[in-house]
Amino acid sequence: MKLLLCYLSMLGFSYVTSTYGPHQRAQMTGDILLGGLFPIHFGVSSKDQDLAARPEATQCVRFNFRGFRWLQAMIFAIDEINNSSSLLPNITLGYRIFDTCNTVSKALEATLSFVAQNKIDSLNLDEFCNCTDHIPSTIAVVGAAGSAVSTAVANLLGLFYIPQISYASSSRLLSNKNQYKSFMRTIPTDEYQATAMADIIEYFQWNWVIAVASDDDYGRPGIEKFEKEMEERDICIHLNELISQYFEDHEIKALVDRIENSTAKVIVVFASGPDIEPLIKEMVRRNITDRIWLASEAWASSSLIAKPEYLDVVAGTIGFALRAGQIPGFREFLQQVQPKKSSHNEFVREFWEETFNCYLEGSPRIQESENDSTTFRPLCTGEEDITSVETPYLDYKHLRISYNVYGTVYAIAQALQDILTCTPGRGLFANNSCADIKKIEAWQVLKQLRHLNFTNSLGEKMHFEENADLTANYTIVNWHRSTEDGSVIFEEVGCYRMHAKRGAKLFIDKTKILWNGYSSEVPFSNCSEECDPGTRKGIIDSMPTCCFECTECSDGEYSNHKDASVCTKCSNNSWSNGNHTFCFLKEIEFLSWAEPFGIALTICAVLGVVLTTFVMGVFVKFRNTPIVKATNRELSYVLLFSLICCFSSSLIFIGEPQDWTCRVRQPAFGISFVLCISCILVKTNRVLLVFEAKIPTSLHRKWWGLNLQFLLVFLFTFVQVMICVVWLYNAPPSSYRNHNIDEIIFITCNEGSVMALGFIIGYTCLLAAICFFFAFKSRKLPENFNEAKFITFSMLIFFIVWISFIPAYFSTYGKFVSAVEVIAILASSFGMLACIFFNKVYIILFKPSRNTIEEVRCSTAAHAFKVAAKATLKHSTISRKKSNSLGGSSGSTPSSSISLKTNGNDCDLPSERHRPRVSFGSGTVTLSLSFDESRRSSLM
Repeated sequence: MKLLLCYLSMLGFSYVTSTYGPHQRAQMTGDILLGGLFPIHFGVSSKDQDLAARPEATQCVRFNFRGFRWLQAMIFAIDEINNSSSLLPNITLGYRIFDTCNTVSKALEATLSFVAQNKIDSLNLDEFCNCTDHIPSTIAVVGAAGSAVSTAVANLLGLFYIPQISYASSSRLLSNKNQYKSFMRTIPTDEYQATAMADIIEYFQWNWVIAVASDDDYGRPGIEKFEKEMEERDICIHLNELISQYFEDHEIKALVDRIENSTAKVIVVFASGPDIEPLIKEMVRRNITDRIWLASEAWASSSLIAKPEYLDVVAGTIGFALRAGQIPGFREFLQQVQPKKSSHNEFVREFWEETFNCYLEGSPRIQESENDSTTFRPLCTGEEDITSVETPYLDYKHLRISYNVYGTVYAIAQALQDILTCTPGRGLFANNSCADIKKIEAWQVLKQLRHLNFTNSLGEKMHFEENADLTANYTIVNWHRSTEDGSVIFEEVGCYRMHAKRGAKLFIDKTKILWNGYSSEVPFSNCSEECDPGTRKGIIDSMPTCCFECTECSDGEYSNHKDASVCTKCSNNSWSNGNHTFCFLKEIEFLSWAEPFGIALTICAVLGVVLTTFVMGVFVKFRNTPIVKATNRELSYVLLFSLICCFSSSLIFIGEPQDWTCRVRQPAFGISFVLCISCILVKTNRVLLVFEAKIPTSLHRKWWGLNLQFLLVFLFTFVQVMICVVWLYNAPPSSYRNHNIDEIIFITCNEGSVMALGFIIGYTCLLAAICFFFAFKSRKLPENFNEAKFITFSMLIFFIVWISFIPAYFSTYGKFVSAVEVIAILASSFGMLACIFFNKVYIILFKPSRNTIEEVRCSTAAHAFKVAAKATLKHSTISRKKSNSLGGSSGSTPSSSISLKTNGNDCDLPSERHRPRVSFGSGTVTLSLSFDESRRSSLM
């Protein structure tokens, strides 16, 4: 039984080490074994396996010189560590390195060998047989390169807790430590790279791009993050396409058709070199050279794409490259490679054949060359000078991935060194114990790596803590064409530091960039032409937000830069210019003293005050004349004073409105007018009562008293005063700046309550209407007493003015509101002044002959006679009608005549001998009028 188990174990070991896994490998034994996965080839040949016979292993094609250099960096690092006296002394590191061929299937095939070896070691068969001669199990794996490959490998290695450190897998999905328990990496995640790409697009003010991603775990998550970053910046992706190196020709052509028909000029690519190569080839075939490529780090320096024959299409590419590092002695190590000296590295033979385009003696590819005459190659010796050829393998100036590989190996070595130097009681394992370096297992190395923290040769801190990703620092390169041999030069034009301060993350030297390989002008890649200042971007229906039409800013808004999303509203005290590119301060307007209109109104108001004052002076000087006495001189004085107040109140409406002027002007106007109309109303009503009374009584005399007249004027005015007091208390007017008018700020008065203003004007109009009624009724009274006709006319003027004022007040704005009210005040004031007083002043000054007591008596007598005659005639007519109806007389009606004998303008009323006579037919009626002195004075 023991012999059987030993036989099976030896058989399994022999199978694993000799048969299982890819035959081509780089391998060297050691005390501790490291695994390696590198893309030595770009892909596999696509053969249709119809399973008619045993399936053949897929053939890897297209040698990857950069991938081979990465492998050499791992071997170089292990050789340095083995030769070091300070790092892992007396311990030799070995390695087993396989080619992934940039495919998942080949990578898993290689990974199974790592897992199977660890599984055999876990059986612990030493008690059954002597198994000490076998190769030790792999305690860590360096790789793989592609994110899709690393994802598949991580799922398998994680089952056995074998630590995996990738040097080039940047997919953000691999940051999920719950799913990928043993995965670590020495490269930043694509999440940072997607942000950096979005920042570059925003930096160059592009908003219309094409996104292309490889159809794997690298491209899909990267472009997904990129899309989110674009949305946050309001940048649109016109096309979002997936690509693979295994696409059929018709799929590639259809994709190129869509790109060629797109108006977007910038193509953002999250893919590896092999995946993007078919697309580049087709675009080269069609000579599509007007596109700008934005490359992720997976192909930003890919030798597969950076070829002179592709430069017409890809020249000017902006790419993200990892930070370069220096590896001392690595250049010499690369130059010393030879097939005869590298028996442990089976990839050297193929590298030599591809480099010198020949076949080494005994190469299995000689037979393929003989079968295909088109691929014939000569034999080579293996001692050719490697420095005499141009190959990406010797591109040691910018070591990026190679440096990551170098650092990865040293990180594993540092973890082993920590285990080697562990002090019991301070270890990371159970009871603070330490691991035995001679019997080290993969899970112990994984534990130590998770707590690793050291500084590499570049001064960068290396750590693999859970959920901790490396700081994203990228170098931005621009693809130039060499003037010497036409090859590609990766010119460093900037850098990106993810964790730098805001605004300092991205640095680009525009002067170093050559767009499309020759132009220094930034290309245009926007859906719509940029909008000039003074316009904004308007939305187009059914189109992305990046496609817009330029709409002119509205009045009062401006935009002072190109491609403004919105127009900025000018402040309240400013307005936009004609081009809507800036705002200027609005002109402040009010009814000013200095403007012509204000000057004209001021002159009119002052003229009104002067004329009223002149009339008052005339009335005071001629106060004892009959005309002045007959018009109730005391009320006339009050009336003239109120007119002065009316004219003066109009001046308060002129000038810049202040709070106090706004509160004073309407009450001053309202009270002045009510005082004026109250005087006219009381005076007109008094005369009407005197002349309409048949027999004067004590009641009439009481109404005629001067004290009562002033009392009535006071009461009428007091009502208006109370209305103003209530208004000022509840809603006082105030100064107001009206910003709603274009280009102008009108300083006006906010009346506080329009209803209160309506009450003031309404009450004034009510008194005017009553006054008009009494004036109209007394229009035939003696002219020299109150000029009822002129008062009637003045009230008509008042109504016409203020009825017109109401619609004019509510239909105007700004300073014209005040102007309309001033005009109304002046018009109505001048109307009352002219109609009531100018006729009297004319008689007093220019017709003194009519300003006599005889003239007044004559007018009074004539009016009394007319009233009496009318009454007598009416009485006689009624009597005749009654007699005719009773006596049935059919004689003709006697003619009647009324005659008032006067001699010119003289009226001899003082002599009782000259009595007026009234004749009716053949009879004569004598009417006697007598005025005693007291009665006359009361009338006067």
